[in-house]
Amino acid sequence: MIAVPSGRVDTALADVVTAHSDSRPQLVVESLSLDFKARHGTVSALEDVSLTVQRGEIVGVVGESGSGKSVMAYTVMGLVDPAARIRAGRITFGGTDLLKSSEAEMAEIRGRELAMIFQSPRTALNPIRKVGLQIEDVLRRHAAIRSQDLRRHAIQALERVRIPDPERRFDAYPFELSGGMCQRVMIAMALACSPAMLIADEPTTGLDVTTQAVIMDLIRDLSRSARMSTLLITHDLGLAGEYCDRIAVMHAGHVVEFAATETLLREPAHPYTQQLLAATPTPRSSVSTLTSIPGQLPDLRGNLPVCRFRHRCERALPLCDEPPLPWTRISADHVVRCRNPL
Repeated sequence: MIAVPSGRVDTALADVVTAHSDSRPQLVVESLSLDFKARHGTVSALEDVSLTVQRGEIVGVVGESGSGKSVMAYTVMGLVDPAARIRAGRITFGGTDLLKSSEAEMAEIRGRELAMIFQSPRTALNPIRKVGLQIEDVLRRHAAIRSQDLRRHAIQALERVRIPDPERRFDAYPFELSGGMCQRVMIAMALACSPAMLIADEPTTGLDVTTQAVIMDLIRDLSRSARMSTLLITHDLGLAGEYCDRIAVMHAGHVVEFAATETLLREPAHPYTQQLLAATPTPRSSVSTLTSIPGQLPDLRGNLPVCRFRHRCERALPLCDEPPLPWTRISADHVVRCRNPL
């Protein structure tokens, strides 16, 4: 194992990328730190977050609620709250530095090159506008399509996500569709302009198990067929393990481990990842074999420990309180941010 100082995190991540592809990553999030101004103090929501996504691969970001997964995704999309302040870092998408792009430039990138599926499709969709017209809105804004051809292309987008009878569904309102159908409409909107990258933020929340599998199979198939990069945000490590090529594990605003999926599931090195796996049901597990993660996420206001998992960790050492928190390269496709990894 080789320790890499936190200031050289890009070197450690570059080694992981090289193990999978010799091309430049589609997305690079590098040393991203973000705070929120709150009534009772400043919330350090992201701290030195780094990850990469290659063209055509699916990268999962997993962790408990409140770990910063969605905040990171919204920051990539340029949709952060006005109370947010990006303190440090860089986000590069297809060679473009997104944090230096103007709002007009981001408006052009969003929807055309970079698309997102939001957690709640019923909230994201306009309830008083037909779903087909909402897809037309995206095409009208970002695609060079004649007005008379918009309906045909919108129906093709619905057909691509396997919505039955797409001509009739075009004229449906969101309240007339099931949760799974609404999610497919969201995917159709996101993919209408064939973006280079899709961010899926908890795309199966509130869906039954069968519909979850259908939605995830659809995202995987579309990613593979179009060589589209996908960033999957989920709290479900089992789901990420089934569909992702690589997984980044987040805890309290830190990425604590990043590895190829098979490697992470077989040889987790960070104690938090190990405890997440121990708490994840499998076909062979029972209620008696599952364990809970002790403690809770730290208060992200005020003075935080160097390692934010410090007070929940059974392997903590006095050395864990000494900055900076280093990255350790376990292998070519596996890095972990821990003073005492296994």
